[in-house]
Amino acid sequence: MQMRQLGRSGPQVPAMVLGGNVYGWTLGEADSLLQLDRAFEAGLTFIDTADVYSRWVPGHKGGESETILGKWFQRGGRRKDVILATKVGIDMGDGKQGLSAKYIRLAVEDSLRRLQTDYIDLYQTHQDDPATPLEETLGVLDELAKAGKVRYIGASNYSGARLAEAMEVSARNGLTAFVSLQPHYNLMERTEFESDLLPVVQKYGLGVIPYFSLASGFLTGKYRPGGDTASSARGPLVQKYLNERGFAVVDALEEVARAHGATPARVALAWLLHKPGITAPIASATNHRQMEDLIAAADLKLNPWDMEHLDETSAPVNETA
Repeated sequence: MQMRQLGRSGPQVPAMVLGGNVYGWTLGEADSLLQLDRAFEAGLTFIDTADVYSRWVPGHKGGESETILGKWFQRGGRRKDVILATKVGIDMGDGKQGLSAKYIRLAVEDSLRRLQTDYIDLYQTHQDDPATPLEETLGVLDELAKAGKVRYIGASNYSGARLAEAMEVSARNGLTAFVSLQPHYNLMERTEFESDLLPVVQKYGLGVIPYFSLASGFLTGKYRPGGDTASSARGPLVQKYLNERGFAVVDALEEVARAHGATPARVALAWLLHKPGITAPIASATNHRQMEDLIAAADLKLNPWDMEHLDETSAPVNETA
């Protein structure tokens, strides 16, 4: 697996991130543990999860994904060989949410306990918390970094303006600064990242690990015109892509994939890896074929025509003329 540096000051990481949101949701514990073994063998050792995964499932309370990862760490003794990323801030129930210093101190201990580890490689604020001063949030994250409980910190779901403000607050106060951003970015979701966030991450030298890299599975080509999405766990998330632009993007992916003897999923991930600012896309898998796509995507080299074809086909409607 090819390695890249996560921003100017982050660690060396694999060029693909294994999404842990499926663990305990669409992938049971036994299959999750087997997948983690396979990923480790293939060098896919950058794993992203969050404390809230998978609270949205009936009967779940959050922490299911972290708990499964903790069991895998305990069983395999591989903790030191993995870049472990988790997140804090989204509602866990009973008032457990946000980015206050008090809550983050409690939440990190809960994550460490579930993960059965004494440190987190990349601790990310899952979303902005306008009710808490950035000085307070960054101050407690600096405290955790100096205590060795987290190695690096990152942000997710921030606007460009708030991200820039956070970087300036860290610099002004001598605090540990974000090394990375986790934004929503893929062939179907381009405008916000490319116009608002990319200039900021380039200015401050941040690594970028986009989520929903395959647009909730839409970019794999499994959703077709007139097809049924109700039977898929992610079906409701792809409804907005079932239109002329969406299916044109899938057709373009399939065309490029045929030329390279690849799959649409590999091409969609490779497109991200070829885009400015991107360090490593996040993607999850629920079967062996999907895992193979994640592992192979980092080695797929797209040529200028491939990139231009995909860029033009996926251009947001309001930017085409």
